[in-house]
Amino acid sequence: MADDSRSFSSGTFGSYTAIGDSFTEGVGDPGPDGTFVGWADRFAVLLGDQRPEGTFRYANLAVRGRLLDQIVEEQVPRAKELAPDLVSFCAGGNDIIRPGTDPDEVAERFERALADLKPAVGTVMVTTGFDTRGVTLLRHLRGKIATYNGHVRAIADRYGCPVLDLWSLKSIQDRRAWDNDRLHLSPEGHTRVALRAAQVLGLDVPADPDQPWPPLPPRNSLEVRRDDINWAREYLVPWIGRRLRGESSGDEVSPKRPDLLPL
Repeated sequence: MADDSRSFSSGTFGSYTAIGDSFTEGVGDPGPDGTFVGWADRFAVLLGDQRPEGTFRYANLAVRGRLLDQIVEEQVPRAKELAPDLVSFCAGGNDIIRPGTDPDEVAERFERALADLKPAVGTVMVTTGFDTRGVTLLRHLRGKIATYNGHVRAIADRYGCPVLDLWSLKSIQDRRAWDNDRLHLSPEGHTRVALRAAQVLGLDVPADPDQPWPPLPPRNSLEVRRDDINWAREYLVPWIGRRLRGESSGDEVSPKRPDLLPL
């Protein structure tokens, strides 16, 4: 992995705001009440553990299906108003997977948004995209995502931002790190991202996010084929239909935590 954890010394943050799309909202990681938890919520708990009880505040403004410009229009102004010590800024993924989009141009818009956000808040942690070589639906976009990631890293260097590098997190390339739709992380996948985010900021973590998974029982080709057919019927065909109609990847919802709340 890129050694971002050594670039930013550990310290405490009194407040944290997460902005982004379904990944940051936590899709694929349902809580007991049916609302999504996700890596940002889990990361917030790790941050809150560094502070005296009742002195840490957290807001998750992320909404599934949002494109970069929508995040900039709807979430960045609210994050600036809240002025937290830390913001995680993950955006552009839904733009990149759209046919015909240019990762260079998306990165230019991302940088303009970051330049606007950073003076109003404390630290901004940016996030790269996943390595999609093992994701059937997105494997063909791997080069496009890698190009965007290169831009995100260069932008982070220019603005002194820590980078949550998902491309190098090998443990989430295991199929158990992904939800049944193969587009969103599973609870364990979200947990490993939260642990890596804490590492990037120099925090001690209770487990290694890249620890090996237990061995899987062998599966024969018929079982694999059956799983692929069921997945295509339940997820792939509807996903392609939404793409052709220009719709988002899921029902849109209100932000989970619109204000900085004690954690």
